[in-house]
This record gives sequence, structure tokens and C-alpha cells, in this order.
Amino acid sequence: MSIRLSNVSKFYGNQEVLHNVSFEVHPGEIAAFLGPNGAGKSTCMRIITGWLTDFKGTVSVCGNDITKDPIAAKRCIGYLPENNPLYPEMYVREYLEYVGQIYRVANLHGLVDKMIERVKLEEVCGKTIGTLSKGFCQRVGLAQALIHNPEVLILDEPSSGLDPNQLTEIHSLIRELGKEKTILFSSHSLQEVSELCEHAIIIHKGNIVADAPISELTKEEPLEDIFKRLTK
Repeated sequence: MSIRLSNVSKFYGNQEVLHNVSFEVHPGEIAAFLGPNGAGKSTCMRIITGWLTDFKGTVSVCGNDITKDPIAAKRCIGYLPENNPLYPEMYVREYLEYVGQIYRVANLHGLVDKMIERVKLEEVCGKTIGTLSKGFCQRVGLAQALIHNPEVLILDEPSSGLDPNQLTEIHSLIRELGKEKTILFSSHSLQEVSELCEHAIIIHKGNIVADAPISELTKEEPLEDIFKRLTK
């Protein structure tokens, strides 16, 4: 199993934000992680990636327990958080080389060249990140998540703030990546989810309220109606 959560709970002080969350994402699957604002999506993703460590339950990525063997688990993960953590003063190529050095990837310069080509950053690779559009910044974020060739991608609202042309480009890239990697991503666009995903996990007030293939969920009602009914 690429991603497995079992009875995961998380408290901030006395407030429980995740309650016995359990789900699995299979190899080669593009799964949507859905829920209203404040439902616990980002907290859950931060736990999966090892960014948050104070939780109850178990989480494994590619068979590696995120608590017992965090280095092995993190090697399998590429993470694009909601607030893309870029360094605006760095040049695009410089930044990707910096991230590659952190992961100790081999043949770094050649790999960065391939990554720039893959996510279509050629026209901005000599620019500083702070001068880029939101669309290009998201591409840089995806490139840093991919630089070490992870088996699993965790994408927290990767298409937020993009214009229609940028959306088309990002969707095309996600579809391509989904052919070789396991992808879990959150989105507020149910149309986007219907176009990209085979599986949907819906969370509401820290509880999983749906976890099934989209084809099964939508047999009797549209995904939008299901979401509204389960997250009232």
C-alpha cells in the first residue's frame, strides 16, 4: 500500500481536529482528499509527510512507518503544501539544485535540466522565483516535489489561484504523473476531481465520511450533491 492511515487522531490543545482517521491509497492511484475548510485535510497531509509528529495512530508510506522510520518514509514522498514554500530571492535553477542537494540526488545538474523540461520551466529557469506568476510558482513547487523521483505525491490544492490556461497545463501534468506515481491531492473544485481522480476520500469535522471509487459514489447522485449532503 502506498499510503495507509490507521486510527489517526490529532489534538490542538483540547480540540480534536482528526478523529480515528483511517484510509488507504493504492499504488498508481490518483485520489482526491475533499472536505470543507477546517475539516482536517491539511493537518492530515502534514501528518502523512512527517511534518506533524504529535498524533495518535499509525501512518505508513510505501511500507515505512512515518514515526518509526521517518527518513525512509520521507524518501518516498514529494510534497507540495498549500502555501508553496519557495525562496523568492533564489533563481529557479538555483532553487531546484538546492532541493536536490538536500535529497542527495545523483547527477544533479542533468536531473535539474530534465525536471525543468518536464514541468515546462525553460522560459523562466534564469529568473528569480519572486518575479514569477502564480502558475509558474506552482510549477516550481511541483518540480521540487519531484526532484528526488518519489513514489508518492502529496499535493495540497496545487491548482489554487491558477487561471484557466494554467489549470489545463497543471491538470495535464498531474495526469501524466499519475501514470507512474501514487497521488493524493486536495481540491475545492469537484469538477477538477471528477476529471482527474478515480477515488475520493471526504473528511468532515475530522471524520472520514466517504471513501470509495468515484464511479461508485456517483452511481445515484452527482459528486457535488454527495459532498453537500455529507458535509452540512
